[in-house]
Amino acid sequence: MKRYLQHPIALWVAFIAGILLIACQPNASVSSQTPNQNQSASPAPFVSVAYLDRPLSAAPAQLPPLPYDAGALSKAIDAETMRIHHDRHHQTYVDNLNKALAAQPNLRSLSIETMLRDLNAVPESIRETVRNNAGGHLNHTIFWQIMSPNGGQPTGTIAQAINQTFGSFENFRKQFNQAGGDRFGSGWVWLVRNPQGQLQILSTANQDNPISNGSFPIMGNDVWEHAYYLRYQNRRADYLNNWWNVLNWGEIERRFQASQQSGR
Repeated sequence: MKRYLQHPIALWVAFIAGILLIACQPNASVSSQTPNQNQSASPAPFVSVAYLDRPLSAAPAQLPPLPYDAGALSKAIDAETMRIHHDRHHQTYVDNLNKALAAQPNLRSLSIETMLRDLNAVPESIRETVRNNAGGHLNHTIFWQIMSPNGGQPTGTIAQAINQTFGSFENFRKQFNQAGGDRFGSGWVWLVRNPQGQLQILSTANQDNPISNGSFPIMGNDVWEHAYYLRYQNRRADYLNNWWNVLNWGEIERRFQASQQSGR
C-alpha cells in the first residue's frame, strides 16, 4: 500500500518540477529584442561634425575666425566675397541664433549638433529659426575649415574610398558639381557618410545640414548666391569648378576618418 502511494506522488512531483522548469526558460521573442534595445541605448560614440574634437557651443554661439586671410582663396573666391560671407552672413546666423535662444537656458546648454539632430525637441515657436540659423552656423563652420590656399587631389583613405564608391576622382567631381548645379535656389552640396555607412553625394535646401537626417557631413560646398555672386554672377558652374582648387584635403581626410567612428 505504501509503495502504491509513493508512485503517484512521485509522478505528481515530477510533473510539477517539469512545469517549473519550462516556466523558468527564457522567452525567445523577448531575448531576440534585447540586443536591439541595448544597441539603441548604446549607440556608437557621437563625434562633433563641427570641430571633431569638441561640440559647437550654443552658450552662446560665436563666430569662428577664418583660418586664413580673406584673400587666401583667390583661386576660387575673392577677398571681398570672403569678408562679406564670413563677417556678415555667418555673423547674422550667429546673432539670430543667440537671440532665439536667449530665453531658452536648457537649449543653450546643448551643442548645435544635438539641437539639429533632434529638432522636434526644440519649441515649435522657435524651431524654424533654430533650424535655419543653427544650420547656417554649423554649415559655415565646416565650410571655412575644409578650404585652404592649397588644393589638389585627395590622398590617403578618402582617395581610396572615393575611387571605390564613384569609380574615380573625376567621376566624383562631376557628380558633385552636378548635384550642386541642380540645387534649385539656395542650398548646399555634400559628401556624407549616410546612415547605412556608405559615402553619398546629396544636396540640402537653405541651411539644412545632413546631420538632421542621420548623415555625417564630410565636405560641403555652399551654393547660395552670396558665396559666389560678386565674381561669378549667375555662373554657378564656374564657381563649382574653381572651388576644387582651394580644398583642404588634409582636413577632409580627418573628417572622413571621424565619420567612420561616429554614430552619425
